[in-house]
Amino acid sequence: MINFEQARLNMVNCQLRTNKVTHSGVLDAFESVAREEYVPEVSKHIAYVDEDLALGHGRYLMEPMILGRMLQFLDPKENETALVVGAGTGYAATVLSKLVNVVVALESEDDLVDKMNEIFASQSAENAVAVKADLNNGYPKQAPYDLILFGGAVADIPASLIDQLAEKGRLIAVVHDSKAGDKQYLGRVTLMEKHAGNVSGRIVFDANTPLLPGFEAEEGFSF
Repeated sequence: MINFEQARLNMVNCQLRTNKVTHSGVLDAFESVAREEYVPEVSKHIAYVDEDLALGHGRYLMEPMILGRMLQFLDPKENETALVVGAGTGYAATVLSKLVNVVVALESEDDLVDKMNEIFASQSAENAVAVKADLNNGYPKQAPYDLILFGGAVADIPASLIDQLAEKGRLIAVVHDSKAGDKQYLGRVTLMEKHAGNVSGRIVFDANTPLLPGFEAEEGFSF
């Protein structure tokens, strides 16, 4: 019988604290969310390993260390509204719900949206809501957002998502530096911030995580 509570504590102490995650709120949020509830039954025994876990529909539960560092760079505030693009089964959205006022968890698949709403209810994440829409278009109905987090890697950050940032808003994503179809890539976590109406970005650390379907690099011409 797996002691998930101990496994969760080990994840926080051995994967997050030892990898530059020092934000007390982020650490507390990770410790309070039952990661095993967000993976398929066959993966529950490996829910706390330090790697990406497949969820179906090309979605993955992001490696804890990568997600933890991304949330730390976002520096969530309790009065803020967040958007998670490609939220999968809602793990990152639930973690964020412990840190902000409202979380919109965006997905394009009906079963993922239904699953998230079930999990949010069972895990008492009352301030998180799952919605269905095309991921590339974001969810302008509830914009602007103080925080935007991508639940997987992208080849480029769509302008439609950047446009949904609030003043002083932050957007973070793993951006793949690769050619379409190239299995060898380097992912760079990019943080974008909006000040006085202008958005600027910077690379904050290197990380690899699977691409979100629909966010692949466009195929080029070959000669």
